[in-house]
Amino acid sequence: MRLYILFSFLLLAVICSCRVDASQVKFGPLCSGNSSNRKRGCDTKYGCGSYGASRDSGKRKHGGLDIVCADGATVYAPFDVTLNGKAAPYTKNNAINDGINLSGEGLCFKLFYVKPDSYSGTLKKGQKIGTLLPMQTVYPGITSHVHVQMCDKSDPTKYF
Repeated sequence: MRLYILFSFLLLAVICSCRVDASQVKFGPLCSGNSSNRKRGCDTKYGCGSYGASRDSGKRKHGGLDIVCADGATVYAPFDVTLNGKAAPYTKNNAINDGINLSGEGLCFKLFYVKPDSYSGTLKKGQKIGTLLPMQTVYPGITSHVHVQMCDKSDPTKYF
């Protein structure tokens, strides 16, 4: 019985020590050409890329954070991730209506406007997820970007 209790405490200690503190996670570079993960500022016509920015004349809020990325650029895994299927940003189809659900480092998040090479599997930090779709065909003049949205709709800014 003592051995069982000792083993249980040891197992619990190992599990606790392996848990990731998501508050300390930082995204590695998401996009070729933007190794610092520079955030999208404000566009005259399309608003700002920060979390919570006003949309539709204040009727709704921006639910993610936009990271600058050129049309056709390579999008990378920010840390070791699991690919968990498609994530479409719009109900109506258009040239940029694609994205992916991801998890890793204790986080669940989505990347929009990305055509992934695959919707399932795992990737190591820095491996190619896919390619940024042609944002300029849908939003001419916008600063092209990857939209990062947490699955629970919380603010992703602290991870950058």
